Amino acid sequence: MTTRILLIRHGETEWNATGRWQGMADVPLNSTGQMQAVSLAEYLKERPISAVYSSDLQRALHTAQLIAARHNLSVVTDARLRELNLGDLQGLTLEEIIERYPEQAHIMKKNYMQFVAPNGESRVMLQNRAYAAYLDIVSKKHRDEVAVISHGGTIRSLLLKLFEGHHEAGHSPLSNTSVTIIETDGVTHTLAGTASTDHLGEIAPDANAKSDTL
Repeated sequence: MTTRILLIRHGETEWNATGRWQGMADVPLNSTGQMQAVSLAEYLKERPISAVYSSDLQRALHTAQLIAARHNLSVVTDARLRELNLGDLQGLTLEEIIERYPEQAHIMKKNYMQFVAPNGESRVMLQNRAYAAYLDIVSKKHRDEVAVISHGGTIRSLLLKLFEGHHEAGHSPLSNTSVTIIETDGVTHTLAGTASTDHLGEIAPDANAKSDTL
């Protein structure tokens, strides 16, 4: 049996719009993000979604609840789907990080996946927990499609794990409310669509189209 996993990034927040690294800070959707999430939910309402999973951070959960409501489903939250724990770097822009933490910024640039943010975690740690959550979801063998609402850094790390060496999987911009589709039988995983925002129409994605962790 093949299941389609819809990996969805949450709607825009003010910190997205201003380039601030959110990490695990529980920042809500802004007005644009709310419109994006409503547009996404309407776009997906005719799809055969049988389960909705989400990070428990409110920007993802709010996005997920709108999707679930169209299908008379409840959202299953999983903290493993949260964004990278950025510790002391949360709330800062990249420019502020470079100014305040020049040594850490240099290490992060040289060793992106293994770098551990002060009082935070590494992207490898993020990748491991997101992959474990993904495998648990797949193991339930849901029929048809499953929506998984998470964060830019989390989705990108998971794609790098599943599709190592696949340039499009690891480097495509993941705009707010973008939909990436994986088809899986529980053993093999196929990338069937990457970061679609067809549902947004005139609601433009965030200007720099970057993840919560840039």
